[in-house]
Amino acid sequence: MKKLLTAVCIVVTLLGATSCSVTRKGLSVTDSSKDPYLNYIARYSNLAVTQMKKHGIPASIILAQGLLESDAGRSTLAVRCNNHFGIKCHNDWRGRTMRHDDDARNECFRCYGSAEHSFRDHSLFLVNGARYGSLFLLDPGDYEGWAKGLKAAGYATNPYYAEKLIELIERYGLDRYDVRSSRRLPKGIVPHVRFEINGVKCVRLAEGESLRDIAREYQMSLSLLRRFNDVNRHFTPPAGTPVYLERKRHRTGRENATHTVRSGDSMWSISQQYGVRMKTLIARNNIGPSNPLATGMVLKLR
Repeated sequence: MKKLLTAVCIVVTLLGATSCSVTRKGLSVTDSSKDPYLNYIARYSNLAVTQMKKHGIPASIILAQGLLESDAGRSTLAVRCNNHFGIKCHNDWRGRTMRHDDDARNECFRCYGSAEHSFRDHSLFLVNGARYGSLFLLDPGDYEGWAKGLKAAGYATNPYYAEKLIELIERYGLDRYDVRSSRRLPKGIVPHVRFEINGVKCVRLAEGESLRDIAREYQMSLSLLRRFNDVNRHFTPPAGTPVYLERKRHRTGRENATHTVRSGDSMWSISQQYGVRMKTLIARNNIGPSNPLATGMVLKLR
């Protein structure tokens, strides 16, 4: 039945300026000339696909979040600040900002020079956020898992956030962009999606996987892979951790100049989060017996 509905969609699309997608309730046909959501998808779908290929976040999720958070590019934050994903300043943002009422009055939001910068920063926000690490263990085509995981991780306070994302994806057929940008594998096999942190290539460590498995897959020596990730042979990183396939850098970009230490952080976890060599971080911040790492400490990353 789904194949038949898809064929009907193709015919309908050819007959006029419409968008047609197959949802759980049947066909959804929309006039693209009157729907700002379709205009948004047409304008930014390539950016979403690029981010999926680079970071492993489903393009459908990126587009759905952009549509929802920016009201299809019409929100004040999107128009005045190119902020399409409602990302707030947090402690580490050093760029331009704007005050805007959200969950609380007069909150600080990030401003960007372009929509492309906003899409890129959204990806890095998820990649670098420890609370989102488990999402990267999902199949890149599992948009429902991603939607529910984003809500569970606290991306938004709306209790129906996951349902809203899924509804947008299915109404506008956004999962077709996932097909364009992901490699379909048999069910139960999750591919390694290579992405970059701080310009350094890496992959996510899957549940039950070891560094030896990754070294074998990428035809690298295990000792070299350990050196790239600042670990010894007695330590196995936890699932969801980025594993670097080349040497980390000595410093971050200007957008991540500092890091405020949170409970549970270690010099190693911070090093992995930002793609900066651990020895360099320790030396730059004079961390040692007389100056141990402590919650609330502001570390220089560059």
